[in-house]
Amino acid sequence: MIRTGDDYRAAIGTGREIYIDGERVTDVTTHPMFAPIVDIRARIYDLAHEASSRDVMSYVDDNGERNSIANKLPLSPQDWIDKRAAIDLVLDDARGVVTRVGDETIGEMWALYDGQDVLNEVDPRFAQNIRDHVHRAVTADPFHISANTDPKGDRSKRPQDQDPDMLLHVVKETDEGIIVRGAKYETAAPYATQAFTKPTIANWGDSELSDYAVGFVLDLNAPNLKFICRTGFAGRRSSADYPLSNRVDEVEALVIFDNVLIPWDDVLFYRHTRAATYVRGTLHRYSALPYVHRSIRFADLMIGAALWNVRQTGLDGNPAVQEKLATLACYREGIDAHLTAAIATAETSPGGLAMPNQSLLYAGRVWAQTQLPQMMHIARELCGGQICITPDSATFALSGASPWLEKYYSITEQWQADDRRKLLAFARDLLNSDYAGHRLTFQLFAQAPPFAHYQAVYRNFDFDGPLGLVKAAAELSDRVETGVPA
Repeated sequence: MIRTGDDYRAAIGTGREIYIDGERVTDVTTHPMFAPIVDIRARIYDLAHEASSRDVMSYVDDNGERNSIANKLPLSPQDWIDKRAAIDLVLDDARGVVTRVGDETIGEMWALYDGQDVLNEVDPRFAQNIRDHVHRAVTADPFHISANTDPKGDRSKRPQDQDPDMLLHVVKETDEGIIVRGAKYETAAPYATQAFTKPTIANWGDSELSDYAVGFVLDLNAPNLKFICRTGFAGRRSSADYPLSNRVDEVEALVIFDNVLIPWDDVLFYRHTRAATYVRGTLHRYSALPYVHRSIRFADLMIGAALWNVRQTGLDGNPAVQEKLATLACYREGIDAHLTAAIATAETSPGGLAMPNQSLLYAGRVWAQTQLPQMMHIARELCGGQICITPDSATFALSGASPWLEKYYSITEQWQADDRRKLLAFARDLLNSDYAGHRLTFQLFAQAPPFAHYQAVYRNFDFDGPLGLVKAAAELSDRVETGVPA
């Protein structure tokens, strides 16, 4: 079953306790800082019902029911190709980059689906719970996100040696479920329907059992939740001057758990640090692919903005300019190559899913993340200084200023002042605005801190090949492998 956009709005417009910009939000579906991104999420649901896009966004299961491609368990490389096509359609429609479309965070549940043997050792009902929730995600079509990052606190101390609520933990067990306290940061939480909540990368447990080693599916309409949001970018300035800020800003929130009941059916693991360790080690084996995929789209936006800018000033034939454009293209193609190869060489996971080649996938994530600041700098150089000095659209309309701006911003018959202003405003919002800075930092830390991305590559790269090659080429003895002294 696929929801409609109106179904989605009804599911989140339930009077949640949401705060932003010094006020409590009365309706998250209409508030100016949330409405644009809520509309995009609703549009994603509606795309799955429209004849022109239905077959890209959805599929028909064995029972004849139409379900979302994003939530479908990946059983073959073709499933990943189909998922990428659906993401591209969504991003084309949104005319920008949207990260929380639902496909990335559901992948974290698939990693837990692979770990059912670990969950069975803790409690067989937890493995059953993950199977039930994966099935429910397919058939009920929730807007599913994750809740990962804690407020951190003093990370040189154990959580129990400081304010115990700094990291999310269980405070009580009841017949109905567990009671949890603490907080999590998460993108889109105020306007999503459910979240996979799990331990962050921290010293949440140094023994076999820990109340901080807990994971569950959270109903975001649950009582005693509070959402304290960062200031949104939408509505702060004209959409003519900040088109991306006003269209695709995804708002993060500090989600407060003030003694929230989690029913036992929604608990995926609890107390056993081995289960929590497994989850942290495999969390992104699927979700990294759509996360990195969207980096391709951001690269396309940078290339397009830069190329249009050099063309309108007649510099696109300059070899030095072409070198910079080619550098941006290499960045983009490097990401695409990693993802394409990761799908083409997919392996069968412990749970029987098509798991993208982990070494290639994580290497692609490092490439996309580490090179982004430099690529934004190159794109900024190509766009030139006018992205930081061009007046706003209202000034272009003033009678006293308009003739002069028409004179100095028109270049040729093809490039008149209005189009140039639009292009420069778009490039400014993409590369030079509050939104641009937020986007860069988000990409650096959204899935994990940079060092953890390298750790994932280290854990998944096959070092045996290079070791064997050098052992043979250098004619080393077998003793170097066994550690036997010479």
